[in-house]
Amino acid sequence: MPKNKGKGGKNRKRGKNEADDEKRELVFKEDGQEYAQVLRMLGNGRCEAMCIDGTKRLCHIRGKMHKKVWIAAGDIILVGLRDYQDDKADVILKYMPDEARLLKAYGELPENIRLNEGIAGGIDEEDDNGGDDYIEFEDEDIDKI
Repeated sequence: MPKNKGKGGKNRKRGKNEADDEKRELVFKEDGQEYAQVLRMLGNGRCEAMCIDGTKRLCHIRGKMHKKVWIAAGDIILVGLRDYQDDKADVILKYMPDEARLLKAYGELPENIRLNEGIAGGIDEEDDNGGDDYIEFEDEDIDKI
């Protein structure tokens, strides 16, 4: 019979269900940091985010968050800016949806940012023409076909 050499199985690696539901203190940005909204995930611990200052940056998810805090497109994150690379940043924190709403209420995030959609600015405002996306045929039109 083979000897067990590991420290446990699959369930040990998953860990306990750490409840992050308890209220945590709201973290505001400091100098060298910026708020951003994730545009798309790139894989390999990276994402593309649009920062509040108007710059699109390639963001690297830090090791402490990697595979523990799941980031999706549309999430509000706090990124640390790099002195030597302006087009790259490091993800420091992911804001929960209620924290993002609080940031918007405090005036930290601009009013035009969308919090509940998957992708920032994915749907145009001019597309709202009543929601008629179907074509209605009369019985006479069917006979002509």
